[in-house]
Order: sequence, then C-alpha cells, then structure tokens
Amino acid sequence: MALTFEETSRTVNAGEWTIHYNEAGDPSAPAVVLLHGSGPGATGWSNFKTNIEALAEHFHVIAPDMPGWGRSDAVTRDEMDHAKAAVQLLDALGIDKAAFVGNSMGGITTLRLVTEYPERVSHVITMGPGSGPQPKLFSPAGGLSEGMKTLVAAYRAPSVESMTRLTEVMTYDSTRFATPELAAERAGNAMAHPEHLANYLDGFAKGGPIAKWFRLDDLPTVQVPTLLIHGRDDRVVHYENTLLLLAHIPNSRAVLLNQCGHWAQVEHAEEFNRLVIDFVTNN
Repeated sequence: MALTFEETSRTVNAGEWTIHYNEAGDPSAPAVVLLHGSGPGATGWSNFKTNIEALAEHFHVIAPDMPGWGRSDAVTRDEMDHAKAAVQLLDALGIDKAAFVGNSMGGITTLRLVTEYPERVSHVITMGPGSGPQPKLFSPAGGLSEGMKTLVAAYRAPSVESMTRLTEVMTYDSTRFATPELAAERAGNAMAHPEHLANYLDGFAKGGPIAKWFRLDDLPTVQVPTLLIHGRDDRVVHYENTLLLLAHIPNSRAVLLNQCGHWAQVEHAEEFNRLVIDFVTNN
C-alpha cells in the first residue's frame, strides 16, 4: 500500500514557526530532510511524493512545507530565514544531524545550512539551485530565465492554466509529467494560501523573495560529502550554475542528467532515489 499524504502529515511548533511536514520511515534511522522549491503551490509532499516511500525504506524522511509555503506559517521576505527554520525543525523533532536534499530554493537553503550550521548537516544533495542572488556568469543581462518568468506569472494568477504552463516549463517531457492532475493540485495548494502568494510577490518586488543566500566564498570550507544533481535541459536554473558550485566545494561531485528539466526527482525518480540512497549510505 502506497504512503498517503494523510498518514504522513504532521505539524510541529518549531521555534518561531509552526511547520507542517510529511514524515515516513524509522525514526531511529539516519535522517533525510527534503526541501522543496519556491514555486506557487509547492510543498514538501508535492515536490517529493515520488521519492518519500523509496527513501523511507532506508531513512527517517522529513519533507517540510517551509515557512511561506503550504500549510506552514506565512512569512514576509524580511522574516524568512529557511536555514534557521530548518535547524529549529531539527531541534523540535530531536534530530541532531540530517542529510539535506534541496530542490532549487531548497538547494539554496541546504548550502546556507552547511556553511552556517555545518554541525547539523551530514550530507548535501542539491538539484538545480542558483549559484548566487544575481548570477552574472551565465546571464550577463541579469534577466529572469524562461522558467522564472513563468513561475512569477503563476504567482500573479495561480489558475490551473498558469500552473499547467509552469509544470510544462519545469519538465523536459511535459507529456508525461506536466499532468492535469499536477496542475490542479498546485493551483489548489496556491489558492488555499493567498497570504503566501502576496508575500512572495511583495518580496519579489523588493529584490527577490529570498533575502539570505549562501556565499560562494564560504563553499570551499564545506567538508561534508556533497552531491550536485542537475538537469541539462533545466529552463529555470541553467546547469552551469551547478558546475560553478562544483568548482567551489572540494568534497563534491556532480551528476548531469540529459532529458531532464528542473525536477530531477520527478522526471528521473528511480535513478534519483538510487543516487540518494547510495550517496547517503556509503559516504
């Protein structure tokens, strides 16, 4: 019987925030925390429902809705500190250290965690994070990518139609993965929390919804094993951002996937699960 949202759904008071999360696996096993991206309607479950059950056979899996998303507390740009929130979540759950797996914004948080709270991170795994708040190396004009333009448009009008366009741009094979069910799920999640939409757009107008980034100059100090996964066909964050991260993190390796967009964990779920299980178990 496949795991369901309802049986894995939890809520905890974690420091400054009430955080909703999905939990599976043996609590005595090594902890793996799955951090979702920044899209409208994103949640821990929506980003990682194709991975949680497989990973839970080996690990204690936690997939939170980060503050400002899903069923967790709303936050403004100035209040949002996902690295701090992740540490407070670990504290609330009695977890000393975890492997962090972060997609996009979640990858940015993971890299902040390992540079600011290295004692709480056993492994780093990222999929499609940027390399800085205003990356100029691969976007000389400083403009938004196609995917980010579509994402912001979906925040402004979170309809099923706009979510369809968003899921299409997030994936390489939209005929398989950008399903009507997924678009409806994301639209429903987004419209259920208009405060999250308003806060994101307000933050975007003030220079970007993420006020706190990791520093590239801090990455050479990272000692924990690091796996950088990226889709070659990512239209949200170009894969060369991951090559830049690879050049800065000494104990790192990269996996570049052909025929893969921004959601490696969805489009290549079985391979992604194998990579995570092997990497966390054997490094």
